[in-house]
Amino acid sequence: MANVRSDGPTATTPAARRTEQLFRVALVVKGIDGAAELLGAVALVLVSGDWLHRVVAQILARDLIGPPDGTLARHLTEGVDRFAGGDRTFVVVYLGLHGVLKLGLVAALLTRWRPAYPPAVAILAVFVVYELVHAWHAHSIVLPFLAALDIAIIVMVVREYRLLGREADGSGAGRDG
Repeated sequence: MANVRSDGPTATTPAARRTEQLFRVALVVKGIDGAAELLGAVALVLVSGDWLHRVVAQILARDLIGPPDGTLARHLTEGVDRFAGGDRTFVVVYLGLHGVLKLGLVAALLTRWRPAYPPAVAILAVFVVYELVHAWHAHSIVLPFLAALDIAIIVMVVREYRLLGREADGSGAGRDG
């Protein structure tokens, strides 16, 4: 494939090479995250709420996350209660859709397929908004962290897209920024 490269003309300075490597590492991490989300969605379809309650009880009984009446334990218990009580569809759809989209975007971006960059930014931006809105309503402590990671990936995707544009135009090759 002609537009696949490991270290092309845009990555000639040490700073540009480091940024390129960081981008690739971030994509691989995002891909692993997407695969984990997809597997998590499948697993959540297969397990019952009662099984989850038993697992949480075992975790709390062994003080694996701090005291059984602590903040983290309370969040975990409330999350499992909500999930077992009806939030299951949201969680499964969110994880499954997020996982599939991430894997597709990561594959397209790793092969440097330029038309995938604008949709990648748009999709990630929608996820950021959704994560923040849902975090506000659900009082989630995890979703804002995931939103921040998605914002960092958006910044790197935009940067890489600009570099690919310069490379395609034949001007500015080797410049970082």
